[in-house]
Amino acid sequence: MADYVLAVDQGTTSSRAIVFDGHYRVRGVAQQEFPQHFPRSGWVEHDPEDIWHTVLATMRGALADAKLAASDIAAIGITNQRETTLIWNRKTGKAIYNAIVWQDRRTADMCEALRKTGAEGAVTAKTGLLLDPYFSGTKAAWILDQVEGARVRAEKGELAFGTVDTFLLWRLTGGKVHATDLTNASRTLLCDIDNGAWDDELLKLLRVPRALLPEIKQSRDDFGTTDPSLFGTAIPIRGIAGDQQAATIGQACFEPGMLKSTYGTGCFAVLNTGATRIASTKRLLTTVAYRIDGKTSYAIEGSIFVAGAAVQWLRDGLHLIARADETGPLAAAADPEQGVYLVPAFTGLGAPWWDAHARGAMFGLTRNTGPKEFARAALDSVCFQTRDLLDAMKADWQGASETVLRVDGGMVASDWMLQRLSDVLDAPVDRPVVLETTALGAAWLAGSGAGVWPDQDGFAKSWQRQRRFSPAMDAAIRARLTAGWRDAVRRTLTT
Repeated sequence: MADYVLAVDQGTTSSRAIVFDGHYRVRGVAQQEFPQHFPRSGWVEHDPEDIWHTVLATMRGALADAKLAASDIAAIGITNQRETTLIWNRKTGKAIYNAIVWQDRRTADMCEALRKTGAEGAVTAKTGLLLDPYFSGTKAAWILDQVEGARVRAEKGELAFGTVDTFLLWRLTGGKVHATDLTNASRTLLCDIDNGAWDDELLKLLRVPRALLPEIKQSRDDFGTTDPSLFGTAIPIRGIAGDQQAATIGQACFEPGMLKSTYGTGCFAVLNTGATRIASTKRLLTTVAYRIDGKTSYAIEGSIFVAGAAVQWLRDGLHLIARADETGPLAAAADPEQGVYLVPAFTGLGAPWWDAHARGAMFGLTRNTGPKEFARAALDSVCFQTRDLLDAMKADWQGASETVLRVDGGMVASDWMLQRLSDVLDAPVDRPVVLETTALGAAWLAGSGAGVWPDQDGFAKSWQRQRRFSPAMDAAIRARLTAGWRDAVRRTLTT
């Protein structure tokens, strides 16, 4: 049997598909960006048809780039932007409203009202999450409330809910499979992560009918096959995981205490805690890392809403740069005497602050402040936010104290940023040889599920480091810069 695997990596700003061979080498790739929609301040939406068409086009494009036919592919793995919420008509497959993106803050008041009833403690106990508009449950309730007749239709079983993986699986299988995996289900506010099942009390609290919900499967499982009309033959789908969990797998962070951080549109640090579910005292999230062979591994996660999006803001909003890769050289040339801080709370602040109403701010501007200082402040904001997460993880679990950070995502191509990250964290930072770790994680789930790729131990042994960045910053300078950052955050918080 062929050992080629096709990974779908459906992200916030683009869809990608990558063909890997049995040695984890990229043999074909295709990527397409799609529009973002901002109907109101704090609202972020995607057209579901843009998601579907770019995924289908990139899957076909990756096959063409690899000069392979669908029959050469052993299995498909899917990884996706998490928490982004869709509801569609079961008969037509058409969404009844745009996809509400994970960054969207429209349900902040709904979450606040639920918190005031004292519900958050019970929600956290079951889900490991906080009552925040980041998660899918309140988004689904909002769609049902706002689209005329939707709630009645949902109760009758005429509508289907899903995160992006579920929507893609529905479309790829021609509507035959309505399922998700536990990593995605764990991000909805509707799933009890101790037993891996939808919870009736949570459904009642958030007013989401059970008839809407997909079946919850393991991350490595039989998710059906693609409709033969799409690629000329049916291809098995054998793996699904949310993007941050897929990156954790792709970085081979299988052992308790291993930590990865992905730097894309946002930044997400995930610390594997194994079979032990850790209850955070620092407002981090307890989540499912993956479920394989009947065993659930848990993790502590810190979510930063704006990382690479800050660089996009410099490029597209302020027009200070033409390309993202200009930020590193600009930051390196910035005036070190200027204490300029960007708190990128464009859509609120995530962990460990969780302030949905905070908005972005710049501090320390002078007449001499220019594009160089703006670039440094943007990259610094990512490093300091990671420091906040790592400090919280160390407080929550002793196993995080001596952790080496494995990094991936588009931003880690910048040597300057990774050295700065190591300096700010006062910890080693490892960049892997294979940077496509999110897609690789989904590919490994599918390839191992199809029996053509190695098991977990064999995959872990294949992980290779491209470069290690070690801290070189004077401790006094680190302390001064960190204090300045935390003062800027305090000035930004609304709660």
